Amino acid sequence: MEIREAKIEDLDSLKLFEQEVIKYERPFAPNLKNDPIQYYDLVDLIEREDARIIAATIDGEIIGSGYALIKNSERHKKPKQYAYLGFMYVLPKFRGKGINGKIIDNLINWAKERNLTEIQLDVYANNESALNAYKKRSFKPDLLKMRFNTEE
Repeated sequence: MEIREAKIEDLDSLKLFEQEVIKYERPFAPNLKNDPIQYYDLVDLIEREDARIIAATIDGEIIGSGYALIKNSERHKKPKQYAYLGFMYVLPKFRGKGINGKIIDNLINWAKERNLTEIQLDVYANNESALNAYKKRSFKPDLLKMRFNTEE
C-alpha cells in the first residue's frame, strides 16, 4: 500500500468516496439535505498550500482517502492554529487492515511538519465504529454539539 498526495486526476474516485461518506453518515444526520449534496471542495483541497488531501493506493487503485486542513482557532483557544482532519474513507473490502490508521498517521505527520500541535476532527456521537477508530489513535472526546429540531 502507498499513501500519496491526491492529484486532480484522482477526482472521479474521490468524488465517489465523498458520496459513500455521505451515504454512510446520512443515518447519523437527519438534517442533511436530500441528494445530491457535496461535503468537500475537492479541487480546492488538492490545490491549497494549507491542506493535504491524500489517496491510499494498492497497485495504483485508490482504496482510501483523507485530508488535513490548517484552521485558525477561536480567539479564546490555544494554540492559534490546528489541523482539521476529514474525508476519512476506506473501501469496504480493505477495512480492518489498519489503512485508516495509516492515513491518520500520515496526516498527523504532515501537521507536525508544520509545527501544529493540535489535531481535531468531527465525528457523529452515535457513530461507534468511527469513535473507536479515533480513540485507537489517541483522540479524546471534546465538546459535544447538540441539536434540537422543533418539527420532529
